Amino acid sequence: MVPNAAIKLEDKEFSLPVLVGTEGEKAIDIRKLRNDSGYICYDQGYGNTGSCESAITYLDGENGVLRHRGYPIEQLALHSDFVETAYLIIYGELPNPTQRKDFGLLLRRNAAIEARMHNVFEGFPKDAQPMALLSSIVATLAAHYPHLARNNFEQDLGTFDLAAAMAISKIRTIGALIYRYQKGLPAVPPVEELPFCNNFLHMMFSEPPNVYVPEPEVVRALNLVFLLHADHEQNCSTSTVRMVASSSTNLFTSLSAGICALSGPLHGGANTAVMQMLQSIHDEHDDGTRFIEAAKSGTKSSRLMGFGHAVYKNFDPRATILGKACSEVLAKLGIDDPLLAIAKKLEETALKDDYFLSRKLYPNVDFYSGIIMRALRVPENMFTVLFAIGRTAGWIANWREVAANTKGKIYRPRQVYTGKVARKYVPIAERI
Repeated sequence: MVPNAAIKLEDKEFSLPVLVGTEGEKAIDIRKLRNDSGYICYDQGYGNTGSCESAITYLDGENGVLRHRGYPIEQLALHSDFVETAYLIIYGELPNPTQRKDFGLLLRRNAAIEARMHNVFEGFPKDAQPMALLSSIVATLAAHYPHLARNNFEQDLGTFDLAAAMAISKIRTIGALIYRYQKGLPAVPPVEELPFCNNFLHMMFSEPPNVYVPEPEVVRALNLVFLLHADHEQNCSTSTVRMVASSSTNLFTSLSAGICALSGPLHGGANTAVMQMLQSIHDEHDDGTRFIEAAKSGTKSSRLMGFGHAVYKNFDPRATILGKACSEVLAKLGIDDPLLAIAKKLEETALKDDYFLSRKLYPNVDFYSGIIMRALRVPENMFTVLFAIGRTAGWIANWREVAANTKGKIYRPRQVYTGKVARKYVPIAERI
């Protein structure tokens, strides 16, 4: 039995329950502390605050562990695919053959967007940020499908299966349409018979009447990009989805909020920063050697992007998986790209250099995902859109946890006020 914690404030002692998760994580329950003592706990950025109990994803950054519903990410990447893993994350168990078939049919039959939704694109400048388009257009799903977005948890959970499949499938389609719209190309409709990743590549790159048929290695690489980004515990965008959902907001609106959070460069822009770093090295006529030496000297302008991680203190398990796929797809496509050559040079050097090894600065998932997406001809401004397509699965699962929690409360963080104390209003004529 875990003993209660105690905190002493102003000569009074307050007993606080201790919660223990299934993996042994411990938390002090402070929910009643303010009512009992008048104190709140200050934790800027919530870095040491557990905002919820969740059964979706377990992450141990110290030991490089990532599991979805108990399944190690390494096993899912080797044996599963994005659609099956999305089902697992959302519903809690791997699907049986019938469930997998039914889920796949829901995705395929709800891939196309309404004809009138195409007009929405015309209201945006062609050079707008793709994530701004994505969040805006996803928000309109609540207007186009009001029977699935009633802002009532009991009603919305009753139509959850359709809404979830529609969100995953349509966000992928909207992403492809954004790419086509910004390139000035005609929209390519989804083909119901195509698998999830093949359909996305078809909508992106087919030039009717010619249909883009990707190499199997390309499909597998894209599948891994989606799968490895499907969920990652309580990050900025996921906690945003939960906060918005806590006000009984429908799934589509909550997902739009998550997309907005992901659009920030400190969250969803890391793989773009990797490619910008590689371009800068190339522009300096460097193969990466000089850049690495500058990075080791602590030059801020020579920060090695895509290495190390805020959560993983050793290695990012997703990076190991995606790094192997990266090598396979580059070898298969035989791409002669100077930026990709520089990336391989940085990777090989950093994995042998004591400076980086001693600091545990290993390549992370963003390093390899940027390289793969460049190899797949995805422009940099679309990188975060692909991130969002994968992460939709985790956002949906977290929305469902909030909606299904009958004892849940609206999220309402407190603050420590640092402004002016009470003062008397002075009429404008008297202000000098």
